Amino acid sequence: MAHAAAASAPPPVELRVPTEEDAWNWHGVFDDPEVMEFHGGTSAELSVYEELTARQRRHHAERGYCFYTMLDPADGAVIGFTGAQPWPSTEWGPVGETEIGWRLGRKYWGKGYATAAARLALTEVRAAGVRHVVAMVDARNARSIAVTRRLGMRQAETFISPVSKVTGLCHRLDL
Repeated sequence: MAHAAAASAPPPVELRVPTEEDAWNWHGVFDDPEVMEFHGGTSAELSVYEELTARQRRHHAERGYCFYTMLDPADGAVIGFTGAQPWPSTEWGPVGETEIGWRLGRKYWGKGYATAAARLALTEVRAAGVRHVVAMVDARNARSIAVTRRLGMRQAETFISPVSKVTGLCHRLDL
């Protein structure tokens, strides 16, 4: 019986503010068409991750939260990111909201890392004084929709991206 309880416990995961080296780490772990299926479909250039990690360091310094690098404590491997940032668009979507998000390397899917790490990140977001968050999820992304449910989020709105024409489901959570 103790074995079953251990199996249902969330996996250990650690978060850190992204370092400059994490641009390389994120680029490597996300260089997979399956990982990028709902993020443009192709791998991003290293420069995208250099800008993203720099922006997350600024967010953390200014706001007290960011998209954190997720680490597997067993070996220190970078497995993805999770956390929150201001919604990046001023023209569509949940303008003015704080968005929570996550992305994992393919070999880490289905193990509970995204949910466990997002819960840790939400603790930081709440401590920074944020009272509610949104998660914008591609309507075809069943795995991320499942994470929103495990976090207790509720689907509230639907948006269509003006560029990609993809339907995004906006989930909300009061902190």
